[in-house]
This record gives sequence, structure tokens and C-alpha cells, in this order.
Amino acid sequence: MTAATVAVLVELRDGAVTRPTYEAMTLARSLGTPVAVVLADDFDPAEGARLGTYGAAEVRIVAGDVRLPSRAAAALKQAVGDAAVVLMVSTFVNKEIAARLAVATGAGVVVDAAGAEMIDGRVETTQTVFAATWNVRTRIESERAIVAIRPNTTMAEPAEVPGVAAESVVTVDLPAARESVVSVEPVPAPEGVPLAEAPVVVSGGRGTNGDYTLVRRMAEVLGGAVGASRDATDEGWISHEHMVGQTGTTVTPALYLACGISGAVHHRGGMQASGTIVAVNIDPDAPIFEISDFGVVGDLGDVLPQAIARIEERRRAR
Repeated sequence: MTAATVAVLVELRDGAVTRPTYEAMTLARSLGTPVAVVLADDFDPAEGARLGTYGAAEVRIVAGDVRLPSRAAAALKQAVGDAAVVLMVSTFVNKEIAARLAVATGAGVVVDAAGAEMIDGRVETTQTVFAATWNVRTRIESERAIVAIRPNTTMAEPAEVPGVAAESVVTVDLPAARESVVSVEPVPAPEGVPLAEAPVVVSGGRGTNGDYTLVRRMAEVLGGAVGASRDATDEGWISHEHMVGQTGTTVTPALYLACGISGAVHHRGGMQASGTIVAVNIDPDAPIFEISDFGVVGDLGDVLPQAIARIEERRRAR
């Protein structure tokens, strides 16, 4: 039986393929034959070669102005060809693209998936819902499946046998848009790993009293990103882009460290699917301890310096 073609929408940052894309490529190999689709006017051939190491049989490049989700979905519809599965990283923009593509092609769509597998010729996905209180398994019954996969849910691993990664330029017919991009003003990206993609997230809440020095230091030591609760961002202690929660960023790191965060439902909904959850809080009855794998009752001002010192000591001893 011929393996199904799995089209993977490539995410670029400063011209380079992002780590979550390689995670999607790794997942794609378990579903069929991966084909990378790049929506960019300028694409470095070296990046295409790297996609080949993760199994890409083809790299299809679509040039043109596809900044609007409506135009991106139209371009993707033509570029994926007869692919049985379309995978993409689950970002705010990509979820809109996925929905538009599903309507245009009659495909079944699942977003924020934590995994996917092919069973009896159909894609079945897993995801957490309702503030991560339920694990759901969904079977997509249509001929084509569109899946937006969360970062950090698949370990990115190069293929045992690299793909050919033959590059081709796909010419698409883009429809007239009902809206237009008037101007684009890039927001300076925070230093370090983007919050949604970080394998380690260290978050601070009201218990920081507005001082994020120790939280930032712990994140630096662990090679992670800095997160925050809604209370902290509402107080203006840290910018909104750091907020973890239902109306902020949903994260699924391997390690989540909550410092001085009580664990309101809003916050838990954005981090409860993390691999390992560690909480530091002065209140032994804080709700965050109900979902934590490890809990430390104490002031973060006392606990974090000791933890940082021990981690650095262990590293020096290696």
C-alpha cells in the first residue's frame, strides 16, 4: 500500500525553519510521506536541505503575498495537491488558516492536538480540553485531515533515511482579498526561546511582588522562557506577551515551574498539560498544588536562590 502524502506547513523565523516545524515533520513521518510547503518569497536552500534530514521528500515553495490568512489558505489549498493529511504548528494564525482550508476543501480539522496517528486509513488525534481536565481522542472521518499540532508534544528527531527534499516552485492563483495589509510594524521579539515553544517555562505571579529577577534568573539557568500569571500582567509588572492562561499563551513544556502563583482556573487552563509541573508557593492550600507533580511550600525569595545555587553547583561538578 502506498504511503499517504502528508503536507507540512513550514514556519519560518528570521528565514530559518522553527523547531516546532521539525516536530511536525517528525510526526508526519509516522503518518506517511512528508512534503514540506513553504509560503515565502525568499527561502534559503540550506533550510530545505535540513528539512530533508527530517524526512521531507519534497519542498514546495509558494511565492507571493500571503500574509492574510485567507490568501495563505488559498495558496495552501493549491500547494498541498492531493495530500491526505495537512499538518501545521498550532499558532493563532495557523488555526485560522486551518479552519479556512477545511471549509475550502471539505476536510476534517482538529487544532491544538497533542498527537496524531493513522488507524485504519483515518487520522486519530489526541488533545486536552476544558482547561486540560479531559483527554480527548478524535477520529477524522473525511478523506483529508487537517491537524494543527501544539509545540513540545512531539520530540523532533532526524529521519533514519533522509528525504530527497527536491525543491520546486508552485505557482498559485490567489483570489482577490476582501481586506488588505496597510502596514506591518514588527514588535521586538523577547530574548530567548518563544514562550509557546520553550521546553522549560518559569512563571511568576503575585508572589513575586513585581520583582522578576529570580524568575528570570531561574529561567536563564534552566534554558527556558519567562511566563506570568494574569494578576502579574494586570499589575503591569511584566508585559502581556508573557501571560500564560486561557486568554494568554497556552504552553506545553516538558517542565513548568510556577513561582508565587496560586493556580486560578484561568492560569491552569494554559499550562495544565505540561509534562512535569513544579510549584513554589507560601500558601500550602494554594490550588496550584492540586495539579503539581512536585510542590515546595515556601517563599520564592528563599527557595529559588537555593535551587539556582544547587543547579549551578551540580553543573560545575560534572
